[in-house]
Amino acid sequence: MRTHRIVIAATAAGLVAAALPALLASPAQAAAPQLTATVVQVSAWGTGYEARATVTNSGDAAATGWTVEFDLPTGTTVASSWDATRTQTGQHYRFTNLSWNGTVNPGAAQSFGFNAAGTGLPLNCTLNGAPCAGGPASPSPSVSPTRSVSASPSPSRSASPSPSPSRSATPSPSPSASSSPPTGPVVDVATAAQLVSALNAATAGQTIRLAPGTYRGAFSTTRVGTPSAPITLTGPRTAVLVNDGPSGTAPSCPAPTAGWDSGYGLWLASAPYWNLTGFTVAESKKGIVLDDSPHVTIDGVWVHHIEEEGVHFRRSSADGVIRNSIVEYTGLVQPMYGEGVYLGSAGSNWACHGNSGGVDRSDRVQVLNNRIGPYVAGESIDIKEGTFNGVIRGNTFDGRGISGQNSADSWIDAKGIGYLIENNTGTFALPGTFANGYETHNPVTTPSFLNGCGNVWRGNTSDLGGVGAYAIKIISTSKCLGNLNVVHASNTVTNAVTGLTNIALTP
Repeated sequence: MRTHRIVIAATAAGLVAAALPALLASPAQAAAPQLTATVVQVSAWGTGYEARATVTNSGDAAATGWTVEFDLPTGTTVASSWDATRTQTGQHYRFTNLSWNGTVNPGAAQSFGFNAAGTGLPLNCTLNGAPCAGGPASPSPSVSPTRSVSASPSPSRSASPSPSPSRSATPSPSPSASSSPPTGPVVDVATAAQLVSALNAATAGQTIRLAPGTYRGAFSTTRVGTPSAPITLTGPRTAVLVNDGPSGTAPSCPAPTAGWDSGYGLWLASAPYWNLTGFTVAESKKGIVLDDSPHVTIDGVWVHHIEEEGVHFRRSSADGVIRNSIVEYTGLVQPMYGEGVYLGSAGSNWACHGNSGGVDRSDRVQVLNNRIGPYVAGESIDIKEGTFNGVIRGNTFDGRGISGQNSADSWIDAKGIGYLIENNTGTFALPGTFANGYETHNPVTTPSFLNGCGNVWRGNTSDLGGVGAYAIKIISTSKCLGNLNVVHASNTVTNAVTGLTNIALTP
């Protein structure tokens, strides 16, 4: 996947147009809004592209309401869009603000995005009804791809998380990791080749420190840290790992293999005791994958624009933590595999990943204070059967864009045993397919467990957007006799079709 950037801006002095032009909607004057519309093509591939439009107010008064319109050439259509109401007449498209992003305060901005099927760029763009520069749009631009490895961050997807995790102006969680300065030897890297070498040679207690930039390649490690001397991979958010794979012939079960590129953004295989902090993983088949890698902490990372799952604790990667991180825009190519955070493996995959008595025992994983969504096509968190005693606490789930494929219609599908799910905030708004906020399921496995049982919900806040039935739906009580799921009265729900839960509340 190649990444490009095209920017246009309309100002009071005139129009600077590289492509996708937009218009200054109102003249500069005292105590008045002054809007600039900027459109960035954040990704392009052979049959389409993704673009993001941003309306910025450089005036000294708030603007209320915006509408961006344009035409697309024959053969190109808008396949999907987000953060705006889209209408279409033939090849003419109209994007209008939603209720929560229509006000553009002085010095602030609002944005929306879209995916195009076809390569034709918008023409005849208008902002709030006025033509761009008083005439037709400029012809399609000449776009140069970013370099494979650059010393500066990729301009397309590494600058800041977008869109906002909720309808509040302040994003959550914290944009940076909370780790301490390195105490052991430090290896500084600035190119993809240097990173590959450092991952292959890492030793206990070492810190690999990424310089800002885009690193394109296959990044994996089998190096082992220790409880007293973990290995750390750290970098700023503008250090972006991208894997353009996969390539080669895969083995029957995923394992680092010569001549095969998994397509994973970062892969730890039999590599316990690592700390991954601060950097970004984007534009890869899967984001971060941990196989047989217990005691790994992921802190303050940003995972986005991923073809399948965002972060996967797999093959008994127990006692891990993911915290203070953002996972969004997953399942872009395979929506049915687009979970944000995936704990364990389905029983049908234990033949490959069941390395603990035939089971994937990715137990006791903690998912803390993350923002997961929007446009996570699968569940925000999928807790798989055969895993035990994890903690899901303090997260924000934005359900916009959940696909409904492969039963992905809730923030969390709890098929594991003994999880504590507390103090999370979940919201849902269209587009998407949404049945309930949290669900349990009870798959039968060999060896057998009381899957989907013994889980506890406490202090969660749910807004079901007038679409979801229950905040917490317990599919079965009869299958959990002796280890029932518990829903405390401290959970709350708004905009539910049916109610808080379908079982009796516990004080």
